[in-house]
Amino acid sequence: MARRVYLRLSRIPFGETRTYAELAEELNSSARAIGQLLKKNPFPIIIPCHRVVGKASLGGFSAGISWKINLLRHERCF
Repeated sequence: MARRVYLRLSRIPFGETRTYAELAEELNSSARAIGQLLKKNPFPIIIPCHRVVGKASLGGFSAGISWKINLLRHERCF
């Protein structure tokens, strides 16, 4: 499962985001399972989990929320 999720994340284009729910639907999983997996992402810049956000919030980020905000600003998503 982790490999499928990380592979899918690598295909989210620079400057775009997906919600946990969208990603879960694409991968036939749950948003909670996706979030738990992304929390353990060992390479948060290489595997761009910062591009996955909640429906009503940014969600978490393994390197910290301030990193996520800065990365999304850099990509003009926030």
